[in-house]
Amino acid sequence: MQLKNLKTKFLGHNCIYYKTIDSTQSKVWKMLEQNAPNGSLVIADIQTAGKGTHGRIWHTDEKNNIAFSFFIKLECDIKKLDGITLETAKIIVNIFKEKYNINLCIKEPNDLVINNKKVGGILTETKVLSGKVQYLVVGIGINTSKKYFTEDIKDLATSIKKEFNIDVNTKKFIAEFCNKFEKEILERIGDEN
Repeated sequence: MQLKNLKTKFLGHNCIYYKTIDSTQSKVWKMLEQNAPNGSLVIADIQTAGKGTHGRIWHTDEKNNIAFSFFIKLECDIKKLDGITLETAKIIVNIFKEKYNINLCIKEPNDLVINNKKVGGILTETKVLSGKVQYLVVGIGINTSKKYFTEDIKDLATSIKKEFNIDVNTKKFIAEFCNKFEKEILERIGDEN
């Protein structure tokens, strides 16, 4: 699968799409162990065991929602990644504002919220060796089109479609995110890659 409008040096160039997968995050960790190209990205329509923070499950059980993970090979001091989860959230908020005139709020450090209901989340993981970050793995889930919420989360979660009746182009969104995120990372670490 290719993402159009991609202006990155490496992020998203190797892009793999699954109709159904257990977890994009788990798949990306396996890929980096198999020496997949730097910036490899996995997108899924459905996740059967999507990962949230603190071991929670992220529900991606309907199509046309945003669910993707990627990794970046690094060799940098962990301090250079301070606040990266919050910065990731800000990038997402900016894209929704610029492209769809939607104002999302950030519930720090990793939740995206509309009207006090969660619409998205970010999972940031690293592999550190001798005090240096070797890999940054980021997973993003956003309820763009989700219509049905189970009883236990219906008062806590919502979607862009439900709140604003707007259709989000998933592939365009992910390409735009990659463009902005890679720029942020390269500025933080210096253009070492």
